[in-house]
Amino acid sequence: MTASFSAGDIVTCTYGNKALSGTYITDRDGMAVVKLSSGYNIGVEKTCCTLVSPAKTPSSRPAPVRQDPHLPELAIISTGGTIASRIDYRTGAVTSQFDADDILTAIPALAEIGRYRTKQLYTILSENMTPAIWQELAKAIFDEIKHGVAGVIVTHGTDTMAYSAAAVSFMIDTPVPIVFVGSQRSADRPSSDNAMNAVCSACTAESELGEVAIVMHGTTNDDSCSIHRGTRVRKMHASRRDAFKSIGIPPVGTVDYATRTVTLTDDAVRRGVHKLALHNNLEPHCGLIQFYPGMSPDLLKIYEGYKGLILSGTGLGHVSTVLIPQIKFLIANGTQVVMTSQCMNGRVCDRVYDTGRDLLAAGVIEGGDMLPEVALVKQMWVLANEKDPEKAAALMKTDLKGECMRRSAHGL
Repeated sequence: MTASFSAGDIVTCTYGNKALSGTYITDRDGMAVVKLSSGYNIGVEKTCCTLVSPAKTPSSRPAPVRQDPHLPELAIISTGGTIASRIDYRTGAVTSQFDADDILTAIPALAEIGRYRTKQLYTILSENMTPAIWQELAKAIFDEIKHGVAGVIVTHGTDTMAYSAAAVSFMIDTPVPIVFVGSQRSADRPSSDNAMNAVCSACTAESELGEVAIVMHGTTNDDSCSIHRGTRVRKMHASRRDAFKSIGIPPVGTVDYATRTVTLTDDAVRRGVHKLALHNNLEPHCGLIQFYPGMSPDLLKIYEGYKGLILSGTGLGHVSTVLIPQIKFLIANGTQVVMTSQCMNGRVCDRVYDTGRDLLAAGVIEGGDMLPEVALVKQMWVLANEKDPEKAAALMKTDLKGECMRRSAHGL
């Protein structure tokens, strides 16, 4: 007779002739799903599992963590990150728990840094972000700063966090830090980066920074976090804890995890430099497409009627000559087209080769060294706030929030 287990039971099992212990989660496809102490799940035959101890009866909610009224007040706005989470043993999933008590219970060190207001704006996977949600997020951040908080922390899924940070950079003039933070490893794994990232984000949120930034692990070790400008950062690895890198510039600061010391570079915008303002109009009918050899002009026809299009071209900003007539048609019919480069470093210069000169003659705007995804959200913002085509084109070439550097870094 096959033993019966309940979610949360501690069991031993045999996997590959090796005895392992873990937490029973559920049955799936006739197999027992067991979560190991490493945080990973395995599937084994139920007959090889032995009960060690039954699941503990859920305890009552822990007592609230005391918040020191003398510490700076910070706001935490959640869009679906893993800053506070627990394991759901029915599914093995990590589910978000989100109010100040949940967060401080999960990461007690935060209570030593500040006191917190919390708002759960969304609980979504970051690939489900939209321009409309960016607008809501900007308004929520604006309201918290207007309330008087010393800084704002936004928890966010890592996959599209750079898009959101760039979008908020354009929509808000901020006198205080706005810090995006996420986690590459879920909270149930020993290698989780959520606690360190959260602590470093809180330190940054009460620092002298005065701009939008992403704060994530700076190395694979638990030693420091990097502070990346919201318009110059990209996720460069699918799973490493130090996945986020500043592109074209160094990070604008670092946070030493052991001492909680924030060090800003001379280029970092300082607290209080800008007066609070919200400009959260966005034009959603903008697109981003990457050129590849053999690309058909028919693909560009999809964007007919769009207000804007960002091209991610090769090298100095090139596409096949067979695309130029369709690009010219888009521009003639009111679509603003901006050229960026697929290269991580350097800048667009369409005056070197014939193709580039033909693109300029067609009306393509050079995007300098803007990252393609940053150029997209900037275009959404520009076209929503400036209706004159010539002025909108000039704005796309103007450095507004550190997205366009006058000189590009030579290093890779």
